[in-house]
Amino acid sequence: MQSQKCAAVILAAGQGTRMKSALPKVLHEIAGQPLVAWPVEQARLLGCEKISIVVGHGSDSVRNKLGAGDLQYAVQTEQLGTGHALLSAEASLSGFNGTVLLLCGDVPLLRQETLQQLLDLHHAEEAMVTVLTAQVNDPYGYGRIIRDGKLVQAIVEEKDATAEQKTIREINSGIYAFAAPYVFDALRNVGRENAQGEYYLTDIIAAASADGHTVRALQVESPEEVHGINDRIQLAAAARTIRQRLNAALMRQGVSMIDPETTYVDVGVQIGSDTILYPNVSLRGRTLIGRACIIEPGAVLTDCEIGDRVHIKPGSVLAGSKVGDDGAIGPMAHLRPGTILDGDNKIGNFVETKKAHLGIGSQASHLTYLGDAEVGRNVNFGCGTITCNYDGRDKHLTVVEDDVFVGSDTQFIAPVRIGRNSLIAAGSTITKDVPADSLAIARSEQRNIEGWAKEKKKSKK
Repeated sequence: MQSQKCAAVILAAGQGTRMKSALPKVLHEIAGQPLVAWPVEQARLLGCEKISIVVGHGSDSVRNKLGAGDLQYAVQTEQLGTGHALLSAEASLSGFNGTVLLLCGDVPLLRQETLQQLLDLHHAEEAMVTVLTAQVNDPYGYGRIIRDGKLVQAIVEEKDATAEQKTIREINSGIYAFAAPYVFDALRNVGRENAQGEYYLTDIIAAASADGHTVRALQVESPEEVHGINDRIQLAAAARTIRQRLNAALMRQGVSMIDPETTYVDVGVQIGSDTILYPNVSLRGRTLIGRACIIEPGAVLTDCEIGDRVHIKPGSVLAGSKVGDDGAIGPMAHLRPGTILDGDNKIGNFVETKKAHLGIGSQASHLTYLGDAEVGRNVNFGCGTITCNYDGRDKHLTVVEDDVFVGSDTQFIAPVRIGRNSLIAAGSTITKDVPADSLAIARSEQRNIEGWAKEKKKSKK
């Protein structure tokens, strides 16, 4: 029996002209991941010891997005067919002897279980080639699988098929398991003496069969798994399927969704049990949500860490922020990167924070901006408070110690420190440090000019 060592080659060199985009097709995203990342992750889960990405159009963009790490890159300098793309990866698999799993960078719906079945069949049958196939109602345009029982004899393309062969509904998915180094020698031997002048992967099937080698096929249970993405309509359809899978897995783990069809959760987001997600919630990036949270309609969270029993109200936007247990955010609050709330905090409607660290129990209920601020425990910010942190060149820090009460319409001209247990009178502009246990009042003296308004009206007439 041949070695069960596995390497993966992922084809990602195409331009994808039907996407009508400057972005390479394989970098269009589903659930926060580019298309090509989905087969890459499957290859990792299968334990492939080498993963080679064949790049061409937009190769630098693909490299920059995926990075290096355990990935190798092969450049397809000419577009001479999928067989040529696989040949382009030969050098990156130099010395490899085992099974090469050929995947497509625009086929994101394949399940790990399906690919494992493909590899298991390939090894059990000691096959030179095993192709993943699907039974479809309308096979027009696909290569047809020609069988003699379980033996696969050839793959015939639509344009070359006879009338009888066109009635076959089992089609080629473009996903293969090959024995290496056999596959590379076979590709060179079949050549590209054809109308298209390309190396056809499908020619290997007939060549291997004619040479007496074992060729097998595994028919996928659900044809949608092998659907490729060629345009934005197909991209949206695949995204819907992946969201359904992700949301179903979360609900099985104890997460409630009022309407899973309108709940958008990126791959990798983690959510604790008994959390409730309302419609039109978007959870993105590396977001972690604790237990028993309530996240209401229109909330958008990106790369956030949310504790237990947090209530995020409608229309709130959080990014790069950490919210401790028992907090209440919104409605219509904006937590920008660097915000840290230690717990039991209230950030109310139309409050914006940026690089603000609030201690336990501190709150800003409405119409407030806290930027570049270190805030202690049990601080209350009245409506309209502003930390004036930017002088046109540099950002400056405002420090507010424990148990401070800030009256409405207060401006802190940073850098400034407010001592613990002090009170800032409403309407104050604070430019100097305030000692602990003090009352700070910084208002201009009120002046009333009697009769001024009446005289003003007379002058207009």
